[in-house]
Amino acid sequence: MTRIVVVGDLMTDTVAHAALPLARGSDTPSTVTMHGGGSGANIAAWLAVDGAEVAFVGRRGADIAGRNRDMELMGYGVDARLVMDPERPTGTCVVMVTHKGDHTMLSDPGANAALSPDDLPKDLFVPGSHLHLSGYTLLNEGSRPAAVAAIDRARQADMTISVDGASAAPLERLGAEPFFDLTNGATLLLVNDAQAAVLTGRDDPGQAIRVLTAWYPQVVVKLGPGGAMFANGREPVRVPSQPLEKFVDGTGGGDAFCAGFLPSWLAKKPPTEALASGCRLAARALALVGARPAL
Repeated sequence: MTRIVVVGDLMTDTVAHAALPLARGSDTPSTVTMHGGGSGANIAAWLAVDGAEVAFVGRRGADIAGRNRDMELMGYGVDARLVMDPERPTGTCVVMVTHKGDHTMLSDPGANAALSPDDLPKDLFVPGSHLHLSGYTLLNEGSRPAAVAAIDRARQADMTISVDGASAAPLERLGAEPFFDLTNGATLLLVNDAQAAVLTGRDDPGQAIRVLTAWYPQVVVKLGPGGAMFANGREPVRVPSQPLEKFVDGTGGGDAFCAGFLPSWLAKKPPTEALASGCRLAARALALVGARPAL
């Protein structure tokens, strides 16, 4: 089994799940809960509970939240390599979920923004391992040098490399060409349809994935309820999403998909099998409140 090294963000998510349509300027009955979060840490947690060997590299504050997030990752079975920041708090995200399950996020990266190349453990960047880089680490200006260093070290160690697109809005602020330049050397790009549109200017995912294969050897585009597609220079293949008994919360569905897809892809399973594995784990995440598997 290939060890997967995830370099990325660690957050505490405060999830407010509205019971009714939002009453602007007034009160809306909601259920408010606290969860571990951060796209990179979420992917590491889902990988671990699904049986993969995974290490997570990130940064946390010297606070109770950071200690709790650290212990949670270890509880999932993740080899957590977290550097404690003496000045910045653990990152925090307020997730507002509508009564229909749609979500909007307000993020404060906290200690994540101070991740540096010196925080990358040398013993994890070795031949035979795989690097997955969270797009948030790349898009945040403070942690970008660490992201670039991680890609460089993985290339020097002849590791395979995957990168995700994080979120459409910050991706658009950075711009497509800088993103392509920064991720040069990645073997696999994972994006959703909105991120694919930002990077290519194509609203049609089928057209967008063909454009992206000019930059990356292999590309996955997540289509939400429409499933997911994969391309590697040949005709794209697509699988449907898994049926859901009840949709609860979309937070973390894309992270779980990545965690389901990567081990099958690294094992050189057929693309349709790897996509189906991603959709399987995404369906589990969509049936839960929060972005992590239940401990």
